[in-house]
Amino acid sequence: MSLLLVLSANYSLYYTSFGIQLIPNDTNMIVAGSMIDLALISPLLFLAWKGRVTWKNFIFGIAGGLVFVRFFIPREYLAPLESVTWIGFAVESGLIFLEIAILVSLFIQLPKIVQYVRKSSLPVLFSFSTAVNQKVKSITIIQIICSEMLMFYYAFASWRKKPPKGNNWFTLHQKSSYLSMQIMLIHAVILETAALHWWLHEKYFILSIILLVINLYSVIFFLADIQAVRHNPVHVTNDRLYLSLGLTKRMDIKWTDIDEVIVDPNRLRQNVLKIQSNSWRVILKRPFQTLF
Repeated sequence: MSLLLVLSANYSLYYTSFGIQLIPNDTNMIVAGSMIDLALISPLLFLAWKGRVTWKNFIFGIAGGLVFVRFFIPREYLAPLESVTWIGFAVESGLIFLEIAILVSLFIQLPKIVQYVRKSSLPVLFSFSTAVNQKVKSITIIQIICSEMLMFYYAFASWRKKPPKGNNWFTLHQKSSYLSMQIMLIHAVILETAALHWWLHEKYFILSIILLVINLYSVIFFLADIQAVRHNPVHVTNDRLYLSLGLTKRMDIKWTDIDEVIVDPNRLRQNVLKIQSNSWRVILKRPFQTLF
């Protein structure tokens, strides 16, 4: 709420007739105040709202705020202090260069990562993320690209491979409607794509192409998720348990992290730290994690 108030106040100052009338001839003080609002206070409020207030995030937030100032405040008012905004461009450019360097290192290390995954006895979802974390620094862009790589791998390159079987592998999808639901969603997306694209193609060509690409991506994701569920059953080892639900969730549980296994329904209702399943409950010391 405070963030919206700051942004709306500055917008009203520069883009409404009432606000423009309040701007004095010497605009330096007004512009400096707006720069503090947009490049300092706004990032701090946003990070506080997201619960990610750290020095690193704050510095990048200030840099992004300075870039935002360049496009938000009209140039006729910003001109005397325009040079300050170049600091934001310099920091953001350095960040982009660093991310590009890390991406290059990822593709350099990719053969070693693939080799590690092939030799590992763990499910691919776990061995791939472990190899990436060992070889390359884990940042958001790396996590996104690796998630996409896994999606395309399962969607196109896993059909000839057989799911692992053995005494320490247990499926979650058999005798359930999970895969049927995914297949139904694929059919629904395909039918919607055909009908909607046909209707929009002549009226809104660009919009129809955008929706077509999004729907095709959705179909690829559902196919990959089906394969990820089939090829990554529950895996039990001597020291931990590996759980995954397609591409969306995964978790490895050390046996030493399990406080108690509870099967009594009455006790389960009284315990607020429970993980739900059909037949058993495990009380853990750490929550369910996302893919990377």
